[in-house]
Amino acid sequence: MASELTPERIPVIVGIGEIADHPNDLAQGLEPLALLEAAVRRAGDDSATSLLRDINSLDVVNFLSWRYHAPEQQLTARLGVSPRHCYYGPVGGESPIRFIHEAALRIARGEANVAVVCGAEAQSTATKAARAKLELPWTPFASDVPEPKRGAAFQKPIATQLGVARPITVYPLYEAATAAHWGQTPRQALDESGVLWSRYAQAAASNPSAWIKRAFAPSEITTPSPDNRLIAWPYTKLMVANPSVNLGAAVLLTSLAKAREAGIAEEKLIYIHGGASAEEPRDYLARDQFHQSHAQNAVLETIKAMVGGDGRAFDAIELYSCFPVVPKMARRTLGLGDDVQPTVTGGLTFFGAPLNTYMTHAACAMVRKLRGGARLGLLYGQGGFVTKHHALVVSRTPPEEALSENVSVQANADAAYGDVPAFVTEASGDGTVESFTVIYTSKGDVEHGVVMLRTSNGARTLARVPAQDQATLAALTNMDRSPVGARGAISTAADGVPEWRAV
Repeated sequence: MASELTPERIPVIVGIGEIADHPNDLAQGLEPLALLEAAVRRAGDDSATSLLRDINSLDVVNFLSWRYHAPEQQLTARLGVSPRHCYYGPVGGESPIRFIHEAALRIARGEANVAVVCGAEAQSTATKAARAKLELPWTPFASDVPEPKRGAAFQKPIATQLGVARPITVYPLYEAATAAHWGQTPRQALDESGVLWSRYAQAAASNPSAWIKRAFAPSEITTPSPDNRLIAWPYTKLMVANPSVNLGAAVLLTSLAKAREAGIAEEKLIYIHGGASAEEPRDYLARDQFHQSHAQNAVLETIKAMVGGDGRAFDAIELYSCFPVVPKMARRTLGLGDDVQPTVTGGLTFFGAPLNTYMTHAACAMVRKLRGGARLGLLYGQGGFVTKHHALVVSRTPPEEALSENVSVQANADAAYGDVPAFVTEASGDGTVESFTVIYTSKGDVEHGVVMLRTSNGARTLARVPAQDQATLAALTNMDRSPVGARGAISTAADGVPEWRAV
């Protein structure tokens, strides 16, 4: 069901605010709640109105660098408002896009007329203070508030035991599987990642809020060095999200009617045309394969259809970039070439990864890009382990249709699923590589390899490759031949963990 297309029911973004905190004195570093308030007030200033006084919808992106009691209520107290909708969300990198979409739908339904979506983190200051044993003068850490449930909580015990229950070690499994499926050698896949990531770095270099404002050549990004160590094959430090930042961002929305009433210039208004969302199973080992995401495909195919079936219709794009494989998959689904500029922001490595709230900053960057002359924008966010997907179409031109309430495309994702193999923790005999990674220590040494295998009867299992098995590790990390599809022998180690040796 669509809402009526009247100025009172057309949602528009009218204000954006960002803050980056680089304290010379750790004790002077701003806590997340202070960054949050500053970003919201800057969004109000950007709108050049007093709309913040009328906030009746507030969404706060989940904090991970500090824990608060009811942070959304603490923020409303600081702002002096009492919104009808006041929500503190769960963990998820896609959540800012979801919150913006949901706020727009509230405006379209007439349930709200001024909405704010905001998020902030101060992981850099928090980490440095902890290492220095410095007690920060922040709101006391709420130790009695449960730790947010993250992706690792949904994984099988053996995945945790082998170290592949963290984003940095799970995404490489998709990296290896997709490259093999696309017919790339590991070297070709790494080259693609380097070129793609250099484009993110280029955007960050000109973004005033970016944490790392420097362009990097592809080879600088992909070549291991003392300052760019391997973390999980094939990803180096410059190919992964950088959460050690202090950043805050906010997006202010209202109705077209209220924006005009407030005297906001038409060229500052950004319209929300629609979006889509879908999810994969939370347990990544319960998926049918790893060379594509059915949920991502369903979301991006829907978005593509909304703009006439051609992803090239977008002249401003933000593809979520926690790890290279995500935008690599996304650009293929959208039908974009390897020359695509995938970001208006700078990416989670170079702009910085304020944990769940990067896409709030991406929305701010997109608004600037559209106000600067771009016509049609795509904001694609992702959370979990290639798990949660949400995309939004935004434009500086008004929509021709009312905002649709039909957001979920889960049925499309589910219909594409193939058979999911049974997972076993005990196996023997032959094992064929479905995907793999190699995990490295902080000193750059191999900790161990992990292979995802298919057994002779089609079941799936995980197995370790010991650091001393240099022949098997060399086969896994051969840059000119993918090990996906290779066969080897499964055995059981003394600690009961399956191990795999190439033949």
